[in-house]
Amino acid sequence: MLNNLIFLCTAGFCAAFIDSIAGGGGIISVPAYLLAGVPPHLALGTNKFSSSCASFTSSLKFAKSGKVDFGILKILGPFTLIGAILGVNTVLSINASYLNTIVLILLLFVGTYSLFSKTAGIEDKFEGLTKENKLFGILLAFSLGFYDGFFGPGTGSFLIFGLIKILKFDFVRAGGNGRVLNFISNIAALGMFAMRGQINYKLGIPVAIFMALGAKFGTKVALDKGAKLMKPIFVTMSLAVAIKMLYGVLIK
Repeated sequence: MLNNLIFLCTAGFCAAFIDSIAGGGGIISVPAYLLAGVPPHLALGTNKFSSSCASFTSSLKFAKSGKVDFGILKILGPFTLIGAILGVNTVLSINASYLNTIVLILLLFVGTYSLFSKTAGIEDKFEGLTKENKLFGILLAFSLGFYDGFFGPGTGSFLIFGLIKILKFDFVRAGGNGRVLNFISNIAALGMFAMRGQINYKLGIPVAIFMALGAKFGTKVALDKGAKLMKPIFVTMSLAVAIKMLYGVLIK
């Protein structure tokens, strides 16, 4: 039991550190819970609990640094929450295999585009809200909230990429706002897991503490090193999530 807990806390710290910089930490933390012998649904629920604590820590640190736009989040946040609630409760009409393929293609696009585009996300070119970018921002917030509510892989990467493309943020500002939106959608899913008793608090609470520490240090690195560090990590994690999903498809 103690060895499992040490393993989970270490994995959680690493996952939250990376996730707070570029998203994708779930490809470390969820398999860690499974390797520790936690049943799949309980692993997902417990991970959601731990990662939500880390997400809150990261969001708070980004906010204190001035890299979170509360005026924009007041508009986008409610749509993320509504989307997530609908996503958690909806009966999926899309075949899971098709959904995996769609997400896989999108993640590969996001990762490769960011890799080969020299300017994407390096400079902050946000010039204020317009009717156009507000509309696309709302669509992004709602759709990714919905997606995170029922599926989830790559949500952080999609949020960062979407905020860079739509609002012309740099990686640091997109990361800060993306973390808050991701935290909002996480809360909806967390509530559902909690109501169904799918959280192991004996594991989740200590792992949450280490994930909060990982998020704190990861966010500090992101803020200190800026977009030039975040971009290669973002590309790496986007492609890593895609590879993990591709592996899952191939072994079925």
